[in-house]
Amino acid sequence: MADVLDQSEVDALLAAVEAPAAAEEVKEARIFSRVQRDVDTLEIKAYDFKRPERVSKDQMRALQTLHESFARNFGASLSGFLRTIVEVKVATCEQMTYSEFTSGLPNPTSFNLVVADALEGQMCLEVSPLIIYPIIDRLLGGNSQDLFIPQRPMTLIETRLIGNVTKRALSALSEAWAGIKALKFEVSASESNPQLVQIVPPNEVVVVIGFELKMSNRAGTMNLCIPYNVIEPVMESLSSQSWFSNVKNQHSKEVVSALTSGLSRAPMQVTARLATTTITLKELLTLSVGDVIMTEKPAAAPVQLCVEDEPKYLAQIGQYKGNRALRVLRAMTPTDRR
Repeated sequence: MADVLDQSEVDALLAAVEAPAAAEEVKEARIFSRVQRDVDTLEIKAYDFKRPERVSKDQMRALQTLHESFARNFGASLSGFLRTIVEVKVATCEQMTYSEFTSGLPNPTSFNLVVADALEGQMCLEVSPLIIYPIIDRLLGGNSQDLFIPQRPMTLIETRLIGNVTKRALSALSEAWAGIKALKFEVSASESNPQLVQIVPPNEVVVVIGFELKMSNRAGTMNLCIPYNVIEPVMESLSSQSWFSNVKNQHSKEVVSALTSGLSRAPMQVTARLATTTITLKELLTLSVGDVIMTEKPAAAPVQLCVEDEPKYLAQIGQYKGNRALRVLRAMTPTDRR
């Protein structure tokens, strides 16, 4: 039988229920600084020394924007390769420790070590088996309707087939990074168990960009892990302002080149202005054949060569093969009389 409470225990329970809740002790925030600061208006953020945020928010936004461009290009390239629509989009962009990244990956998976020719160290490109095997099935002529996802490492043939996908991913990645730095990415090694690969210490900060891949009725993930020490030399170029200005300058050069090529074939009218003078309206109305208009310019002085009625050069009047000609002396300066 269940234990029966005696009267003293019942009274103790009733007293505990009726007693007012003890007021929680609120500790007043104390700030130690040489300058007197107002606690109410001061913003205080918690900082975890075990997980330092070494990449600023602006740089994280620039990385996300950069890899959104990569996702579009990779999706288009993969769609043409597989002859079906493949959607690739950025799902997450965050920084964490390397141990947290590897602990969240499935085993087995496609874990590729990526190196860049102009950067020191290695990156990781992980592709989930949930999308790998539908891609392989598509390449081998299947429709992936009732496809079974095996829980085993990939065979040599499957690794070779999926290598064509990773090559296209790295090619699109090089195009996306071209605005920051000319990089060529290559796969140096592949592994099925992420726990066996230690490219950086477990507590090292890494930037993980997660992608979502969709193909017909199948979907999977792809993760790009970039250790901080690998991209540290280009971190200053990853600020949003310099990155967008870099893209703007690149577009400006292309526009200038296109405009220059188009305008070089445009016809322009070139005239010579011998001399100028000023007369009254009455003198203009009384002009007749044989009248002489006097100017203050000597006959041997250079004349103005105008392009579309705009004075550009000083030239000398002469004759070439029986025709009137002009020899360009120099470009006009602001000090020249116009």
